[in-house]
Amino acid sequence: MDGQIDGQIDGPMTGKHVVITGANTGIGKEAAIALAGMGAHVIGTSRDEARGKAGLAEIRERSGRDDVEMLPLDLASFASIRAFAGTLLDRPDNIDVLVNNAGGMLSSRRETVEGFEMTFGVNHLGHFLLTNLLTERLQASAPARVVVVASTAHRSPRKGLDFDNLQSTRGFRPFLVYGRSKLANVLFARELARRLDGTGVTANALHPGFVRSEFGLGGDMGSALTVGYKLVARPFAISPARGARTTVYLASSPAVADVTGWYFYKSAPASTSKAGADLDAARRLWDVSEELVASVAPA
Repeated sequence: MDGQIDGQIDGPMTGKHVVITGANTGIGKEAAIALAGMGAHVIGTSRDEARGKAGLAEIRERSGRDDVEMLPLDLASFASIRAFAGTLLDRPDNIDVLVNNAGGMLSSRRETVEGFEMTFGVNHLGHFLLTNLLTERLQASAPARVVVVASTAHRSPRKGLDFDNLQSTRGFRPFLVYGRSKLANVLFARELARRLDGTGVTANALHPGFVRSEFGLGGDMGSALTVGYKLVARPFAISPARGARTTVYLASSPAVADVTGWYFYKSAPASTSKAGADLDAARRLWDVSEELVASVAPA
């Protein structure tokens, strides 16, 4: 058991600043509880103020740490992303770990504030922009880590990303579109690791397992998909706490301090699909993502 000094935990993550997107619920919340319990100063995000407050109260209570924060962040809005990043960069603190965790799946095609398809925009492009805005601070904080929560769903687009249809304007199929966004997560982590090689900042992706959380139950999946998930799939899912274990491992374990560009499952290296190992596609996705971000003038 870690010691406790002046009401705060003295543990292996003491002094570390950890940013977790989507920390108000599910595996993001459980990762926040675990890392705060290890002594980290955790800064979580939530797009919904009420849910953010509820999540923050639970994290503080269960971790025993009262300096956990929950800041607003809507990954479907570049203005919100830039505002959140600006808040962090206005502080003198390190960013020792960035956990790109938030994500979702939609039952029908919708668009972000900037007009990008929502699943791709939130799950990949929003995190792409956020990570790039924070990269200089991560490098200044080195050794630092970027942890990308992907999914085995990245295997569903067997032919890889369709760069001619990244916005899913043709043939929107919820599970396939979600899988493409998770493939983008895997490729992003690979290319980020390549670009940051030698800087002291690592980047790894992971599959958390099939988790019994509030994912997709906030109305985003639509009534039919939600009912099907609750009746058929959810009873076989693991708990959010178990699902968060690999995130916590990659964020904190000395065993992976120098490991970068890998994909993990159950806190161990795992293989990706062939498309997930395509380094040319990873570079192309990075270039296209830069172009998409640059196509929108900052508000």
